[in-house]
Amino acid sequence: MAKLKMKKIELIAMLTDSKKIIELLQRRGVVEISQNTDEELENTNVTAVVGEFEKFRNTAAQALEIIDTYAPEKAGLADLFNGKTEVEKHEFGKEAMKMEKIMAAANEIIKNQRTINDASSAISQLEIKCDMLDRWLPLDVPLNFKGTSSTSAYIGTLPYQITAEELEEQLPENCSAEVVSGSKEQTNLFILCSKQSYDEAGDILRKLTFVSLSEKDPKKPSELYDSYKQNIKSHEDEMEKARENIEKLAENRKQLQFVVDYLQMRKEKYDALSGLGFTETTFILTGYIPEKYSEQLKKEIEDKYTASITFTDPDEDDDVPVLLENSKFSSPVEGITKMYAMPAKGDVDPTPVMSFFYYLFFGMMLSDAGYGLLMIIGTTLALKKFKLETSMKKTLTMFRNCGISTVFWGALFGSWFGDIVQVVARQFFGKEIGSIAIWFEPLTDPVKLLLVSFGLGILHLFLGVAVAFKMTWDTGKKLDAIFDALPIYLIVLGVAPIGAGMFISVPSVLKTTGIYMLIAGVAILVLTAGRTSKSVFGKFFGGLYALYNTATGYLGDILSYSRLLALGLATGSIASVINLIGTMPENKIIKLILLIIVFIVGHTANLAINLLGAYVHTDRLQFVELFSKFYTGGGREFAPLTVNTKYIKFKEENQND
Repeated sequence: MAKLKMKKIELIAMLTDSKKIIELLQRRGVVEISQNTDEELENTNVTAVVGEFEKFRNTAAQALEIIDTYAPEKAGLADLFNGKTEVEKHEFGKEAMKMEKIMAAANEIIKNQRTINDASSAISQLEIKCDMLDRWLPLDVPLNFKGTSSTSAYIGTLPYQITAEELEEQLPENCSAEVVSGSKEQTNLFILCSKQSYDEAGDILRKLTFVSLSEKDPKKPSELYDSYKQNIKSHEDEMEKARENIEKLAENRKQLQFVVDYLQMRKEKYDALSGLGFTETTFILTGYIPEKYSEQLKKEIEDKYTASITFTDPDEDDDVPVLLENSKFSSPVEGITKMYAMPAKGDVDPTPVMSFFYYLFFGMMLSDAGYGLLMIIGTTLALKKFKLETSMKKTLTMFRNCGISTVFWGALFGSWFGDIVQVVARQFFGKEIGSIAIWFEPLTDPVKLLLVSFGLGILHLFLGVAVAFKMTWDTGKKLDAIFDALPIYLIVLGVAPIGAGMFISVPSVLKTTGIYMLIAGVAILVLTAGRTSKSVFGKFFGGLYALYNTATGYLGDILSYSRLLALGLATGSIASVINLIGTMPENKIIKLILLIIVFIVGHTANLAINLLGAYVHTDRLQFVELFSKFYTGGGREFAPLTVNTKYIKFKEENQND
């Protein structure tokens, strides 16, 4: 299987059963509901209801974020892989009855967070005031002091350094100045003048760019400072109390998670209801369903409710969604296909086509059996121990299969954590161990690996051409299928022995055969590639243009597979350098300790870097080299009404896995 065959579904049922049927469809997750377009049927407006669900859900989600900030849940490695919490349907109903209480807790959590935010803001402002007051603490009068019955005062700042004596020389008689505090950038002053000299002193100070304080509080700076500090302490106590309240309310974490998912389900259910068509007593649902689930769903609904369900084949112009289903071997790499694009209506699913080469190329790029064993052990333990979601399970299975391929290639090339076997034997036991490669060592014979890479690349490209041939053949254009594929096979196979002869000795009979195949392929391509043109010149030059495109295109494609050599050599050579660094000391005890440390750190880093490189470049070989030969993409992924939750799932959902 690849693309599941889709059916159009039309369901007619009693209006009173609409919500129950939608809930059942949501749990089954096999029907994509289409928007009602029949003008004779009524639609229902659910905007207000959906808005309420969204509002409450956001409140619960916000409360969860606050809890995670102040009372984070202790999560081990196992929790990262464990899937959603499974709940029975009856347990789900019981929890839903407690929603009002949980929402009250959510609001209380948000209220406490608001208290913390307000207190934090107030503390920031008070700390700024304390910083400003700090320079005025030596002053023994209030900052709003204006003088006595016979004197007037100025309290303020000059934006430069000055002494009291220097300032008094510029002020009129009966004025005295006191420097409260100062720095190179400013001087804080208290100036006392007689009533008669006050105005004159003010004119002089303005010219000196004196800035008066605007404090209105009648307290002394030290009193104000103590008052601000007390307020800060009060706000800090308020914040601490609010934090403690949040930590106590963290016991509602699981219930809040349930509410988030419950409201999300309710919202999506009502969104689905908005797509239905209604009469006074019935509702009509239309959409798409995979054919393999159709009869089972029909029986379940018609047995439980007064309903009628019919299935029909989609029309040619219908926008039919795509759902992929592949074998256990191929399905783990479905995510790679989806990353590129879903198959269009006329496409085949490329997943089973590429899966074998995907694993093969990944292992060849990583090409260290030790690293492959680590991948197999790690992914197998995770798959067996944890309850994984489907997507995570497929991803880990893909890397397990890639690990098996990596062990295969690593054993062929004799790389087990680089050359660690030879290094340990030489450095600690005084024995020389030769190559342990089953086939050959790439570091000593890179040309052979390059030719193997090109050979596998040609097979990979031929697979793409073969798929394109079958797709064209199945449409009835059999001659087109032959003329599009045969010349490419002949040209590439003809050039292959000639190109290989540049690196190794190739029997002359193969070269001669290659030349004949090349000539035949060129002739067929030139004569047939322009067959759609009406004029003779159009046919001829169309053929020449196709020859140019084929030559340059396939040459570039084949050269792209040299990355198999490059990444394979990189992994092995870096691993060997890591082992060399670990054995540099002369003392065997120090050497052993250093080797253990360097081995763990170095090979972990090497595995991580080259794992990423193998993943990226293997994807590229599928997307650019293989898919370009037959795959268009652009299809729409099947989007059924389902339980789209973050934390929980129904146990019965597993029946469609």
